[in-house]
Amino acid sequence: MLQPSRQQVLRLYKHLIKYGNHLTLTDKNYFLGRVRHEFRENRQLTNPLEIEFNFKRGETLLKKGRIL
Repeated sequence: MLQPSRQQVLRLYKHLIKYGNHLTLTDKNYFLGRVRHEFRENRQLTNPLEIEFNFKRGETLLKKGRIL
């Protein structure tokens, strides 16, 4: 897979925030803070494999509702 574009990453961020706002059985503030922290922390990544791994991790969370 090719490295995700900036637009794809921003779309994933937006979807994760929306997903977090609809959580009922989990602490929303913790989840949203964790998402923001992860995106800020990974902002400086340059290795395409690390970027792709983290992008897929976010997509998996949205699809399955948990991280494997």
